[in-house]
Amino acid sequence: MFHPVRSISFRAVFLFLLTSAAGVYSQTSIDDVHVVPRTAGIELATATTRPRLSGAGLIRTSTDLVMVPVTITDDRNRPVTGLDRDNFQLFENKQAQEIKNFSSEDSPVSIGIIMDVSGSMANKMERARDAVHQFCEASNPQDELFMVTFSDAPRLLTDFTSRPEEIENALLGAQPKGRTSLLDAIYMGIHKMKDARYSRRALLIISDGGDNHSRYSDRDVKSAVKEADIVIYAVGTYDRYANTQEELLGPELLQNVAGVTGGQAYTLSNVVELPEVTRAIGTRLRHQYMLTYRPQMHSHDGKWHKIKVKLLLPKKWSSFLRVSARTGYYAGAE
Repeated sequence: MFHPVRSISFRAVFLFLLTSAAGVYSQTSIDDVHVVPRTAGIELATATTRPRLSGAGLIRTSTDLVMVPVTITDDRNRPVTGLDRDNFQLFENKQAQEIKNFSSEDSPVSIGIIMDVSGSMANKMERARDAVHQFCEASNPQDELFMVTFSDAPRLLTDFTSRPEEIENALLGAQPKGRTSLLDAIYMGIHKMKDARYSRRALLIISDGGDNHSRYSDRDVKSAVKEADIVIYAVGTYDRYANTQEELLGPELLQNVAGVTGGQAYTLSNVVELPEVTRAIGTRLRHQYMLTYRPQMHSHDGKWHKIKVKLLLPKKWSSFLRVSARTGYYAGAE
């Protein structure tokens, strides 16, 4: 069962630990807002405040500065807000880096929605349309969005727009049929992001199976993802029993594509949960920390440089917090 994402502050985490230690902890709803002393350093922003985790990924290789978007979540998958620069430590190839700039503001994002409209989605389209609506409802009003649909081949259904209703109206005419060119659609989405207005960029993938009709290979797409300045969230709505090898490998494919970007892949066995999950992703896209650093040993070697982000918090607080960040970048060659 998926638990909906609501933001939680470190002050809330702090209160939880205090009550647990005192033996007075009781089961609470995920929607509850806990208030703890500001001295704890992290604060809670409820879903109704519509904070933003912006979804940018890779690095600006045209300059010497590297941008790393980071999301912190608790053990219930709720974004944690209120951290400051001193709560983060950043490494490149195991060498500590000085964080030059730090931001956690709710800024607009360029978003591409990659929607499966293959034949197997016929009984899921109503939920899928609602999922898009819920995602748009939770997003920053200044976001720009485009949509790519895919079956036998990918298609740019709607170009960049700041009016989510254009995306939703266009999807009403989608008729599920054909096979699943998932990889080709992701590749098209990455390419389309070259027209994006904002530096923070994200893809939301909604599909119910693995790829079975693409020209591009998973290796091609994984390479393109690692080079792109995009964070990817994916939601797979899979049937209980996989009929083909492609369907069996679908969850792993989406996890591999999303994980390297600092995003996340969700595997659902019940399509009813789909709108709730996409709304949660929209909320998460409004809770992001942006860390910027200048590599101490900058090298235009064209190689993959690993990035690691750690939290500087007492162990009892950080042990159940999850750090999601891009795993690295390709340095521009001379």
